[in-house]
Parts: sequence; structure tokens; C-alpha cells
Amino acid sequence: MTTRRNRAIETLGGTVFCQACGAPNPDEQEYCRLCHQKLLVLSGGPTLGDEAGEEDVEEQFSFDEHLLERISILEEAVKRTAEMMRQVLETLRRQEKSILINQTGLSSLQDLLEKKHLLTREEWSDLWKERMDEELLALERRDRFVGLRERIAALFQGEGREVFLQHLEDAEYAFYALDIARALEALQAAHALDPGNTELVWFLGETYFNEGDSERAFPFFERVLESDPQHYEGLVYSGVIHHERGDRLQARDLLERAVGLYPHAFLPHFALGGVYADQGALEDAVASLEWAVEIDPVPQALYLLGGAHYELGHSGLAIQRLREAVRRDPAFEDAHHLLGLAYLSRGWSRKALEAFRRAQQLNPRKMRYQDVVRYLTGKGGAPLPPVPDEAGTWFARGEEKLRGDDLRGALTCYRRALALEPDNPTLLMSYALLCLELDRNQDIETVARRVLELDPGEMLEATACAALIEALRSQGRLAEADRIGRTLLEHAKSAFSRTIAYYELACNVTESEGGSDQALDYARRSLDQAPDELRQFPLAVLGWIHYKRGEYAQAIDFLTRSSELGPSSTTLTHLGMALLASGEEDQARAVLDRAHNLSDRGAALGSKMMQFMKDSARILERVRQG
Repeated sequence: MTTRRNRAIETLGGTVFCQACGAPNPDEQEYCRLCHQKLLVLSGGPTLGDEAGEEDVEEQFSFDEHLLERISILEEAVKRTAEMMRQVLETLRRQEKSILINQTGLSSLQDLLEKKHLLTREEWSDLWKERMDEELLALERRDRFVGLRERIAALFQGEGREVFLQHLEDAEYAFYALDIARALEALQAAHALDPGNTELVWFLGETYFNEGDSERAFPFFERVLESDPQHYEGLVYSGVIHHERGDRLQARDLLERAVGLYPHAFLPHFALGGVYADQGALEDAVASLEWAVEIDPVPQALYLLGGAHYELGHSGLAIQRLREAVRRDPAFEDAHHLLGLAYLSRGWSRKALEAFRRAQQLNPRKMRYQDVVRYLTGKGGAPLPPVPDEAGTWFARGEEKLRGDDLRGALTCYRRALALEPDNPTLLMSYALLCLELDRNQDIETVARRVLELDPGEMLEATACAALIEALRSQGRLAEADRIGRTLLEHAKSAFSRTIAYYELACNVTESEGGSDQALDYARRSLDQAPDELRQFPLAVLGWIHYKRGEYAQAIDFLTRSSELGPSSTTLTHLGMALLASGEEDQARAVLDRAHNLSDRGAALGSKMMQFMKDSARILERVRQG
């Protein structure tokens, strides 16, 4: 058997019949004119001169030869596939080699910077992780837009289609450049040309919400629900924002509608449980959150459910849910703390102390320098510089969002204010304060150093140093933090600055050496220098040092005095731990409950739900999977 250009066909004179559909084709044809299959010719078959009729040709056509030719085609396809796979594997090997070379270069750079004391390994790792998270989030938004772009374009109605498409293209390029702000500007321009485009309206609302700007997102969700009252994401997001704005009845109505329409979705149950809890309907909250964790037991939902059980006095169920939360997320500090309270309510002192120690290890909160900022703006200190004009408007919005526990939204407002007034010390310190809450240590360091460059005066300089030391200490850069504390002490001209300097030095030594004599000496010096407004801080660190030394009676004395001057959740938690370690369980329970109510942990469960909705990428993903 022979083939002409690998084609298996029947020929009659100058006609070629397709082996797939049987259609006649000219002899010189490469592909069938009807089915477009490649034509194959078989030699040795009958021709018009050998046989008289078409029926004889069909009878003499060999089916075995036809199958053999088909096998030959498959063999050729397999060969081509194997060659392609070989090329792909070779490309992957080259990519692997390139990645290894790049990784080696980055590791060498990291080692060099560390040897020159310009950057620590922990700082490098933290910055890498932060930037990676930001870029992965930007890539996710880009992929979301690319997947929706054709639908957005198809829904366009009105004039100026070419301009509309150009705006979409500009947005896509901006997303590929990971420039979210420029992408949103282009999409806003596209929305102005087609305000009724539901896909575009929804995407803008979702993106603004994820950026922490719920006020700008809200009108878009309202328009989505006007077009489609059963829109899943519109119902959930609108309900959450209504709750945040204080319109709880409307929030409850929207979320109950979402639950009724989508009973097997996680997010409506989770959000509705938070709303019920915030309104004091804890039994309803438990029912909704039980449904949520049944669908998907994410740690945040387990924490809220455990908190609701704890508030209802169901300590056994609270322990069960909180244990599951910390098992799934061992770094969940709030869950460890609440688990300690639940243990304590059952009289399990040893387990409670272990849970509190674990929470303390996860977030060893030292001097909260926002208290110093408050002192500076009060009677004892000079007022901070005002924030003028438009920057002041954005700053006021940020302050309002902070009061509503919208940390991401406040961060966005502060950034816009700083873009207008980059050298305003009030803005810089407020931004640093917020970065402390969000554990953005790199930003704290940058901003605090900028404040110091402005030479803002001794009090504000001391506050900036406290912020900088806090950021360095949280990164494990204790030697550098110690150096800045000593420099502050050398240049200090007032008791205020010396108090902060000795306090920070005591915290640094305590962090590295525990309850050493050196830490105790620094803390005592800080107390000796402290003005009345700051005495609570050296008293608190003295109490913590004595606790670490196992001197519980002295720890209780200093921590009690500190909490009497200015109660804080950190000081009361330390006092509760000291009382618990000394065997005074009843008193410890009362103190720790008070700490729970003072801290962010003691905030309404509904507020916690809002925080989780905005901070948890996994929870937000439930909306998109609905």
C-alpha cells in the first residue's frame, strides 16, 4: 500500500471521494470541501478503466487498508504530540534553571544586605510576603476583569462604543501593570458612557469594597439590586454595608432574603449571624453561624460561633468551637484569648493560662503609642499640627472609619490625605498608628523616619521614636531598636522623652532576655522620670517583668497600680495572668473579663464580622463562588 501526501481516498478518474463523508472532490484538492478532513488516496484500488460501475469500486475497496491508513494518521499525530511534549519539558527545564539562578541572586543580595547591617532576614521576609500578597491580589482582580470584559462589552448600550472599548482596554493594561487606581479611573470613565451596564456596575462595586472604600461601593450595589433584586452578591454586600452604616433592619432584611434565595451558600449565613449577634439576638446568631460552619468551617466563623456560645454561657460548646478555630488557624490570637476565658469559666486554670500565654506570644503588645499620641493632643502636651483643606477632609473621613472599626477604609483615606500633604506630622503619625494596628511594620518604619527627618519637636520626635522602636522590635531587630532607644535617651531634654527612652529600652531587654536585672533597672528609671500622665506605662512593664521572673505578688501590685491609672486591655490581661498564676482564679476571671470588654476582642460580634468580611480573602471568595 502506498499513499499520496498521506491521503487515503477513493479515486474515480479525476474525482476524489472523501473517506469521512464520501463527498466528491477534485483530484488536486488537499481538504474535503464539505467536512474539511484531510483527503487520503489509496493506490492499487480500481479505477474507471478497470471496472465499469461504481458499485464494483465500492465492493473492491479494502476496509482493512482503510483502517491501516487511519492508524498511520494516529501514529503521526502521536509523534507530533510527543515532539510537542518534549519541547514543553525542555522549556520548563529552562524556566526552572532561570528561577534557580534568580533565587540564588536574591539570596546572595539578602546575605550581603544582612552582613552590612542594612536589612535583616526577618525584615526581608516580611516585606517579600507583604508585596507578594499585594501583587497576588492585584493579579486576582486582573483575572476577574479579563473574565468579565467580553460580557461588559457585549452589554454596552448607547453611543460612543469605540471610546467605551478603549476605556476597557486602558483598564486592562492598568490591571496588567498592577495599577488598581488607574484601572478604576478608566472603568469609571467607561461607566459614565454606559451607566446601565450591570456587569460593569457590579465589578466597580466589588473592587471598591475590596479596596476598603465601602461608601463608594454602596451606590453600585444599590444599582445592581435595582436591576436584579435577587442578585446574590448584591444582596450580601449591600446587607453588610447597611449594617456598617447602622441601618440594621435593612441589613437584616437583605441578608435574610439572601439566605432564603441561596440557603446552601456560606456567606449569607455568616453575615446574618454577625448581624444577629450585634443586635443581641444570640440564639438566632448561633443558628445562622451553625449553618455557616456546616457549609464551610472557616476559622472566623468558628470564632464568632464560639463567641456567641460564650456570651450565652455555653462554655462547653464555646470551647469546642474555639478549639476547632485555633486548630485550623494556630496564629488566631483572638481565638486563643477567648478560649482562655472559656477555659477559665469552666475552672480549668492551667489550660486557661496556657491559652493566654499563647495569645501573648502571638501578639506581645507593649506600649501602645496611640496613648502617647492622645497625651500629646491633650492638656499635658502641645496640640498636633492641623491638617488643612482637602487633605483635612480625607483625614476626617479616615478618623470616622476608624471609629467604625473600618481599618482598611481608614488606610485608604489616610493615603489620599498624605498624597496631598506628605509632610504633615499629624497625618504621618496617624498613618503610623493605623499601620501598627494592621501590622504593616515596613510602613511604620518609613513614616516614623520621615517624621524624624522633619524635626517636629521633642515630644513628637519621642513619639515617632517609640513607633519606630515598636516596628523594629516586632521584626526581631532588637539591636537596632536598642540603638534608637539609646540615641533618644542621649538627646532627651525632658522627663517625657527620658520616660519613653527608658521604657523602650526596658521592653527591648525584656523581649530578648525576659525578666533580667537590666530590664528591671530600665523600667525603674522610666518610672522615676515619668510625669503623672505616663506613669501607667513603666508600672505596666515593671509588672510584666516581675511576672516573667515568677514574682507574682510584685507583678500583681505594679499591674494593679497601672490599671488604676489607665486601664488597658494589655495591662489587665497581664494582671489576670499574674492572678491566675498565683491561684486567685475568681479575681483573675473578673479582670480578664474586663480586659475582654476593653479590647478589640470585646467588640460586638457584628463588628468582628465586618472586620472579617473586609480582611479575609477566603471569606470574600465565598461571594464569588455563590
